[in-house]
Amino acid sequence: MKKFLFIISIFVSCLAYSQNVKVVDKQTGKTIRNVSVFNDLQTINTTTNNGFADISDFRKNEIIVFSHLSYAVLRIKKATILATNNIVYLTKESEQLDEIVISLFKKDQKSSKIAEQIAVLNAREIQKVSPQTSADLLAIIPGVKVQKSQFGGGSPVIRGMESNRVLLVLDGVRMNNAIYRKGHLQNAITVTPNMLEKTEVVFGPSSVIYGSDALGGVIHYYTKTPRLSDENEVKSQFFSRFSSVNQEITTNVTAEVRREKWASLTSISYSDFGDLMAGKNRSHGFDNWGRVYYYSENLHGNYKASPTKNTNPDLLRNSGYNQTDVLQKFFVPLSKSTDLNVNLQYSTSSDIPRFDRLMELTDLTDTSSLKFAEWYYGPQNRFLASTQLILNPHKNWLEEGSITAAYQNLQESRIQRKFGILNRSYREESVDVFSLNGDFSVPLTTDKTRNLSYGFEIAYNDVASNSYGKELKIVNGEINGFSNDFKVQSRYPDGNSNYLSSAVYVDYRQDISRKATLNTGIRFTNTQLNASWIDETFLQFEDKDISANHSAVTATAGYVYKPNKNWQINSVVSSGFRAPNIDDIGRVREKAGNVTIPNISVTPEFAYNGEFSILKFFNDKKFRIGANVYYTLLDNYIQRDFVYNTDGSIKQVEFDGDLGNAVSNQNKGTAYIWGYTLNYLGKLSNQWNTSGFITYTKGRSYDTEEPMSSIPPLFGQFLVSYKKDKLELGADFRFNCKKDIEDFNIIESIDNHDLTPIVNANATEEVAIYFGSPSWFTVGFNGRYVVNPNFSLQARLDNLLDKHYIEFASGVAAPGRNLSVSFVANF
Repeated sequence: MKKFLFIISIFVSCLAYSQNVKVVDKQTGKTIRNVSVFNDLQTINTTTNNGFADISDFRKNEIIVFSHLSYAVLRIKKATILATNNIVYLTKESEQLDEIVISLFKKDQKSSKIAEQIAVLNAREIQKVSPQTSADLLAIIPGVKVQKSQFGGGSPVIRGMESNRVLLVLDGVRMNNAIYRKGHLQNAITVTPNMLEKTEVVFGPSSVIYGSDALGGVIHYYTKTPRLSDENEVKSQFFSRFSSVNQEITTNVTAEVRREKWASLTSISYSDFGDLMAGKNRSHGFDNWGRVYYYSENLHGNYKASPTKNTNPDLLRNSGYNQTDVLQKFFVPLSKSTDLNVNLQYSTSSDIPRFDRLMELTDLTDTSSLKFAEWYYGPQNRFLASTQLILNPHKNWLEEGSITAAYQNLQESRIQRKFGILNRSYREESVDVFSLNGDFSVPLTTDKTRNLSYGFEIAYNDVASNSYGKELKIVNGEINGFSNDFKVQSRYPDGNSNYLSSAVYVDYRQDISRKATLNTGIRFTNTQLNASWIDETFLQFEDKDISANHSAVTATAGYVYKPNKNWQINSVVSSGFRAPNIDDIGRVREKAGNVTIPNISVTPEFAYNGEFSILKFFNDKKFRIGANVYYTLLDNYIQRDFVYNTDGSIKQVEFDGDLGNAVSNQNKGTAYIWGYTLNYLGKLSNQWNTSGFITYTKGRSYDTEEPMSSIPPLFGQFLVSYKKDKLELGADFRFNCKKDIEDFNIIESIDNHDLTPIVNANATEEVAIYFGSPSWFTVGFNGRYVVNPNFSLQARLDNLLDKHYIEFASGVAAPGRNLSVSFVANF
């Protein structure tokens, strides 16, 4: 009898143990603490202890609810849990449009508690869009416009601000560096979309959390992360895509090793983009606009003394390039409360032709009078190595946090040569960036209705700028080395320069009631800049060694009010600033006859922002409509303007053998930018989903009433999709209204007014009358079929009507009709 009772007790103990459920993060595979586990009547309540919870008190077919602040609520039958090895996976995605956002507070936070305008694209949505570059990915986000000077580029515009007024962040590390310029940048494409887990965009000044540069907003890329597993697993994925419009071939291979105590993810992506075919349907009425009648064959080491006639003017010669991206990540739990992330990234490209400059004419009436035989970017190289300690000590002074140490090396170059001469100029830049970030948070009350976040950031930039010239030696019509060397003006101070930024911040969030949440924060930032010039062959300096020290305090206050479950009202007041970097004070370059020269007296620009938004939810928060209105006041804003001599005439300076008007970055008075975004998103039914937005922006200076640069015209898009079983279908409509030439900023030339259609025949450079940016719209369709859990096919037909159009301020036409076919295989 004793033996029998002993066996029964062991059996009962094993049965009880078998109902001890493990709750893990679906993305990382790590157990989750403090998950509330209860039934619908809440007669049974428990909480995960170190990721485990006893569910033996629940009935076999009873629904068990798993709830945690940072995850979507999961409702699942107990019987289902027991049938899946007692493991429950929680995800940060929700059907109720209550996304988990990290970027704004450097920690998980539900969007229902965030007052700022935000947008989130997860991996599933990125795969559905299947963008060729990450810049193309950003272009579908409500409120974001993307400019391209060449096909191998993409400069995101947020609320009328771009380049160094928009902060790019990658896995918690800021990408903006000391030579991010005012104008247009192509750095957004150095992260392939195939490696992204999600992308978050925060609109408006975010300088409390991120410091300088985040005037228009923050774009945060998150790459894929390996996950742990109790079983030793190796997962792999193969992705391939072909696009007809530029003969694109993209291949991505990902391998993930999952272990109980460590995990690894390796991803390699290669994209080859051929020359782009523009649309042939020229409904805007300008037959010659954007067409390539002559092009240069002097790239890739070739030589030809004169331009070559293009047999197909709709084929944009000298627009193709290729790019390779490598990602290596390790995830290692060091203890129950500490994890280690190791992140290695490398991106490189071929030479990237600067398409708009290669199309520049010396005579507007002669399409064969190309100015440049060569104008291309050398390989754009980006290397990142970072280690991140993720802390979860759950102490009174620190509940969770992270410390991130990173090193980045960025290399870029510009190579130029004009037709009719053999002198080729080289300008090369290299930036080393060392950074250290600490972000921490702690609840001030046991119910977590009051929370404090705090942190610090240190970033040091070391900039090297080199320049030189080579005269080509031509033998029998081919390049045979060089015959001469000559001096070239460097782009940045040739005696090297450095830029140090250091900051501390505090952020406080309080749930005032069940209906209201208050977010406040303050940040102190200090920047130090040093630069020196050596060569004064072309420019002379009163002081060849300069230094600048700037400090700023920025603050924000956001209020969220939910009168009931179907309404949410948000309001935000915030300030931001941008300290001048090496590019602001020391850049030298030529464009459209204007030569930018250094101005060492530039001081920080400030932004003061107020915004209001309202959200209305339907169908148990599965559908929403929203409106966001904002007003931003810029003070002491930096704008490029002419430099005058003492007699009032415009100063003339030499650049690569030609004289040009001198311009420089200068502080102005005050200006405003205001606008709105109307949007909707959600489910029409279990099969039908839809989304759409319309964005309007206006910006002018108060002192001169001139238009601000980078203000896009009214634009928007509407999407609808259908999903049933293994099939997904979708359609999209995108549009862009006309922007009149009167609304372009002519002086800065950032808007590229001279690349819009010319409306007067036989125009010369001096008397040309430009039309502005024509309106356009496109229609597209897409479909995806899941053959089985391991294999899926996807196709997209974009710009169905083959419309010819050029995005505002862009120097290259958008793609014409494009058929894209891709497949994904999982092993």
